[in-house]
Amino acid sequence: MAVVMRDTDVEMKGGQLAGKHILLGVSGGIAAVDTVRLCRELRRYGAKVSVVMTQSAQKVITPLAVKWSSQGDVISDWDSDLTVLSQVDAIIVSPATRNLLASHLHGLMNGPLLMAMSAARKRNTPILLVPSMHNDLAEDPVTDDLVQEIQKQGAKVIWGEHEEGKRKTPPSEHIVAELCNLVNKNQTSVVITLGANRSAMDDIRFLQNTSSGRTGFAIADYLHRWGMDITCVSGITSEQAPTWLPLVIKSPDPEEMLDELIALSNDEINAWVHTAAVLDYQIEKAAEGKVASQQSGLQLNLVETRKHIIELAPLCKGACRIGFKLESGIKQKDLVHRAVAQNEKAQMTATIANRLEDIGDSQMPRAHLVDANGAHFVLQTESDMCDAIRVLIERGV
Repeated sequence: MAVVMRDTDVEMKGGQLAGKHILLGVSGGIAAVDTVRLCRELRRYGAKVSVVMTQSAQKVITPLAVKWSSQGDVISDWDSDLTVLSQVDAIIVSPATRNLLASHLHGLMNGPLLMAMSAARKRNTPILLVPSMHNDLAEDPVTDDLVQEIQKQGAKVIWGEHEEGKRKTPPSEHIVAELCNLVNKNQTSVVITLGANRSAMDDIRFLQNTSSGRTGFAIADYLHRWGMDITCVSGITSEQAPTWLPLVIKSPDPEEMLDELIALSNDEINAWVHTAAVLDYQIEKAAEGKVASQQSGLQLNLVETRKHIIELAPLCKGACRIGFKLESGIKQKDLVHRAVAQNEKAQMTATIANRLEDIGDSQMPRAHLVDANGAHFVLQTESDMCDAIRVLIERGV
């Protein structure tokens, strides 16, 4: 039976803010018109949302619209019920005007929002500020001084892109992703490989595996929202990287990608997730310029590449290591056996395996997880897969 959704309901995307009481502050920039979208995006990740609006914000958007979108308390003046301000897990202010930044820095409390922010600063409650202003104001050295001093006090400040002579607020998806990371912040460092490798035939043509990078970016986004420090090492992708991921290193050549991973292994990395479609063979020597067309019987000499997960094994001792394996034309039990073999050979914590024939088939599981003990788990959805990866990382080796 289909579930009927009310117009106030949202479709859940994740649980990274489940059980968290988020206070959204709205000051008087024109970007306050995006408050409805931001409230609903917060709720899609499980947040309980209360809102504090300045008097200027109420001239841009009405408390009624905000109440509808947040399904929580909306505080508009000192006469409102302020008890909801006493226990919040994080404060996000979007948009944050320069006047509000200066007032917060210098301890002014000319409204409930600034009072809540001052209390949060004392309690070390996470504060995320999203300024929005014209470029002239944003690039004023005084604004830069304000932001630097506020960040020294522990708040996080994120800016949107330059557009039409303004620093606009980022999309609500970006803001909520940053808030999730801030609220769930931990010291877990994760490297994720993704995308396809490419080997040049000449200056025009190349040999390349097929991979959009979508799975790798989905895992990176999920773990980032759980507060982990994510580094992506990316080959060629058709999927765009989420703009909120902190570091995406482009490395399409298989040998260059491995060298990058070896360099990263010198840092303290807690987990490695290998989703990249790594070339098993690459063209031995690329020709200069362009190989002439209409040559019959053109031959290319292919040489085997170094296996990334095997080369990294002695360098990543003590870390959680999760590999991916795609096979074709085999039975499920054989898929599991090959995953077990990969775990043993490359000293992996687990391998997530699937069959080419099953991709895109809604009747088939998203993947199969096989751990180092040979235990086999069916992952029905991408969400199940991401949850399983997080459990493995948090559990360790």
